Formats: sequence, structure tokens, C-alpha cells
Amino acid sequence: MKKARLSVYLDPEMMAQLAELADQKQQPKSVIAEAAIMSFLTPDDADRREAALARRLDLLTRQGERLERDLSVAAETLALFIRFWLTVTTPLPEGAQAAAQAKGRERFDSFLQTLGRRLAKGQSVLRELSFDGLNNGIAIRSETTANPQSSSKEDRR
Repeated sequence: MKKARLSVYLDPEMMAQLAELADQKQQPKSVIAEAAIMSFLTPDDADRREAALARRLDLLTRQGERLERDLSVAAETLALFIRFWLTVTTPLPEGAQAAAQAKGRERFDSFLQTLGRRLAKGQSVLRELSFDGLNNGIAIRSETTANPQSSSKEDRR
């Protein structure tokens, strides 16, 4: 089959890229250009690329939503804890503050060690939680320690 002749005008930069690729592949420039045009005109390639891109975007969207949910839970948990702690904690007398600060540093160091061990093992409290009830206003319960006979006042409400 005889091929039709086509003349095109390329920017000098694009022509240099075409010539470099042709040299690398040891093919004539016309073969490289024909392959590029074929790739551009073939709908299957475009559809596959679009489908792959759509799948990737869907995955990234779900990951982003999961991160947003986890961040929201963490921020709300921290805010509620701080409010609760400030509400129920009474100020210490001057004489007890030094001992309380030392005990606090000791507890914080223990907390950091526990946190480091859990992160090194890939453990996460957020992964252990069930978020099914969040949208319905139901309390979050740990799947690994869920107990229907819970004695907590919060769970009985």
C-alpha cells in the first residue's frame, strides 16, 4: 500500500525532539511521527487513558475524603477532650505544682513511647473505630473492644 505524503510545520524545539527520538530509536522521523499521529487518532488509547485517569481520580477522591474524615474526628476529639479537661480539672495549690509537673512530664514521656511503638507497628486507633454510626449520632465504639454490656455513662445515654 502506497502511503500519502504529508508536509507539516514544527517548531524548531519540537523538530529537535523528534530528531533526537528518531536517533535513539534508530527509526526515520516519519515512522515516529506516524506512530504519534496514530496514537493521537486511535480512540481506544484515548478511552483507556481517560478511564485510567478517572479510576485514579476516584481513588484520590476517596483517599482525600478518608483523610478529611479522620482529621475531623481527631480535631473534634481533641476539642472535646480539652473542654472536658478544663471543666473538671481544679487548680493545684502552689506547693503541689512542682510534683504535678514532674508527674506530667513522666506521663507525657510514657505517652510518646506508646505512640512511637503503635506507629512503628502500623497500629491506629482510628482504624479500630467504627464510623458507621457517626452520621446517625450514635456513639463511636471500638470494634476490637466493643461490649454491648458497657458500663460507661456515655454509652448508656
